[in-house]
Parts: sequence; C-alpha cells; structure tokens
Amino acid sequence: MATEITMPQMGFDMTEGTIAAWLKKEGDPVTKGEPIAEIETDKTTIQIESFSNGILRKIIAQAGQRVPVGHVIGIIADPDEQLEAAQPPASAQPAAPAAPKSNGAAQAESRVQPSADAPQVVNEGRIIATPVARRLAEERGIDLRYVKGTGPEGRITKADVEAFVPPAPPVPTPEPEPIGKPLGSPILKAPEPTPPPAPVAQPAAAPAAKQPLTRMRQTIATRMVASKQQVPHFYITVAVEMDAALALRAQINESLKPEGIKISVNDMVIRAVALALRRFPNMNASFTPEGIEMRDYVNVASAVTVEGGLVTVTVRDTDKKTLKQISQEMTALAERARNNKMQPGDTGGQTFTISNLGMYNVENFIAIVNQPDAGILAVATATPTPVVRNGEIVIRTMMNMTLSGDHRVTDGAEGAQFINEVKRLLENPWSLVL
Repeated sequence: MATEITMPQMGFDMTEGTIAAWLKKEGDPVTKGEPIAEIETDKTTIQIESFSNGILRKIIAQAGQRVPVGHVIGIIADPDEQLEAAQPPASAQPAAPAAPKSNGAAQAESRVQPSADAPQVVNEGRIIATPVARRLAEERGIDLRYVKGTGPEGRITKADVEAFVPPAPPVPTPEPEPIGKPLGSPILKAPEPTPPPAPVAQPAAAPAAKQPLTRMRQTIATRMVASKQQVPHFYITVAVEMDAALALRAQINESLKPEGIKISVNDMVIRAVALALRRFPNMNASFTPEGIEMRDYVNVASAVTVEGGLVTVTVRDTDKKTLKQISQEMTALAERARNNKMQPGDTGGQTFTISNLGMYNVENFIAIVNQPDAGILAVATATPTPVVRNGEIVIRTMMNMTLSGDHRVTDGAEGAQFINEVKRLLENPWSLVL
C-alpha cells in the first residue's frame, strides 16, 4: 500500500517548511526509519525518515520549494503498485517561465556577462549548507554554487557566505582625448584669476549599515515580542547551594566513565524541574481562551545555542526518565541541533522550558516565557560565594535561578513554592537518583 510522505510540523507555530535536499532519488529502495530528505524550518534543518519499507516512487516537492505543513511531498510504494496522479502543493508550484528577451535586452545582458575573473563553480549537484548560510546567501543574491564550504564534509557556513567576495565589474577604459589643437586655432589668453571657492559644508555621516534579518532571527523576534505583549510575566529568584549536587555528580560520572556518559549540571536541573512539575501541575499547564489546559505528561525543553540563534529541544516524559537517560537524550538532541540534523519530535511539545547560561559566567538573568508554557527557568553560573551558615561566613558554591511565570495560569505564591521545590531537590541531590 502506498505511503504518503508529508511535511512534518516542528513546533506549534510552524506552518511551512522548505525541502533542503532529497537524500534519495525516485526509484531508490528505502527502509523504515532511514533518512530520506532534509527539511529546513525557520530555525534549523531536520532529517525526515521513511515511514515504511518500499520504493521512493514519486518526489512531488522538489529541493528548494516551500511546502505547507501536512502537505504531501513524496510517495513510497511497491515497485509495481499503481499510483494516482499527484499534484505539487499549492505553494510548491514551479515559477512560470520567463518571457523571451528582446534584442535590445539581450544585447544589454551580453554587456554585463561576468569577465574571465568571475568565480568558478565549486559545488556541483547537491549543495550542503547551513540554514543561516542559505538565508544569508538568498538575501545577498549569492549563488552557493560558487561558495567554497569550510564546514564538515564541505558544508557551507555563514562565515563562508560572509567571506565570499563577488568579482568587481570591469572598469571601462576612457577614450583618449586628442593631443594638441587643430591648425589655425586662435591663440587663447590666460584666464583671469578667480576668487577662491566658498567653503563647502561637510556631508552628513553615512547611515549605519543594517544586517538583514535571517528567518531564524525573524521567528525569534516575532515569538518573543508576542510573549512579552500577551503574557503577564512575574519573576522569582532563589539561590541554590550546589556543593552536594556537584559532589554527587562527580561520583556518578566516575561510575559512568566506562560507558562514556557524563552527567551535566543542566541534566540535574532538568530532572529536578520534572519532579517539581509533578507536585505543582499548574506550572505544567497552559493558558487558552477557553480555560487552563492541564497536561497529564511532563515534557521539559532546554534552549540550545546554534549558529545564528537558538532552538529548544525537548526531552519527553522527562519525569519518568533517570539522570542517565536524560543525559544521553540531551547529548543526542543538542548534537543534532548544532549539526542541522534534527528529527521530527526533537523540538516542540514542551510543557516547561529551561534556559541555562551557566557556561557563560553570569550571576543572574531573566528569560521570556516560551509560549504556550506556564513558565521558564533561567539558570545562572554556579560560583564559590561567601555565605552565612550557623552565624559564620563560609564559602559555598551558589547558583541563582529565576522563574518567569505566566500570571494568567499561576501566581507568585505557587511560583515561589515551585522554585523552592526545585531548590530543595538540587540541595538534596540523592532525591534525583532514587
């Protein structure tokens, strides 16, 4: 039976995606779970896998075309199976052919053909480039066939596009002026001296250059502005003593060293947040005009920095997973995000989000709620700090955390109880492994 390949939805606000490349050709055999195409979204590039075994019988949307979510882009079927005629999605229709040029236009075009110094084609066939590089090239009118990639496997990066310099147009050679003057010309008198010219006003400073917005930056800007305008935020900060958690982390990592697994502080925060969400279901809920939507599952997302911005990756059913499982999943998710190899399900569907800037040596910061979540937790750097314990000043490793909450769903008192539960779990870290 034929299986339709559809444009997946990566996140609740995704409405369409671009076919970055097909990894299989029409007529190629495919197996279930095998990557068959790369899809470019506003934030990243993902690989979609075959939904079944069979033959890639039909490619409906070609590379470079934008397709609405849910529309068919290809068909997998048996070799001798009869297929119905399939039409390309509306937004994926090819552009109409250009009108023929007039003789004058053809002559004008011939005068601007690139010179012998024009760049050489370095990429034949499929072009491998990051989403940011593709968008920047499109904005600057640069043909990626001429750009040499310096990334893994020759992938073209943003830096490669920025460094690409198209050849300057040839400078026309001025015609020489005639030497001397015609015979019989009258002898001219020397011109009368003229007064010096009046001082000329200095021109105004040139306007600052503007960097065009990438699609990722446009998406981030749109979503963050919408969140700040629509969500009434409140903020609560607590300081967490992390010495016990760091000591336990060192013991766990030593025991997991033969398996090549390393637990991070963020993994411990994810686990603590997931357990705290069980106790405070309003923090796991979402506001809708019809009422508060209570989720019966816990999916914790974490922000990951990628070229040109950030994406959030989601650990699903987080409360049911161990620290070891969370660490393995987060490592794989972050690696796919940074290498533009994300898969459907890697992002979106979260019920709560964590933004951790601990690796950047920050004391404190505030994050914007990632709709439709009820809250987001901003995690700063764990730093040795003088504190008072039992009337004495001692040094402890302290880490500030700030909760941003949606006041339509929850209140300050409940938010304070929630963040203090996360604090309690981190300061009593054995509760994270039991």
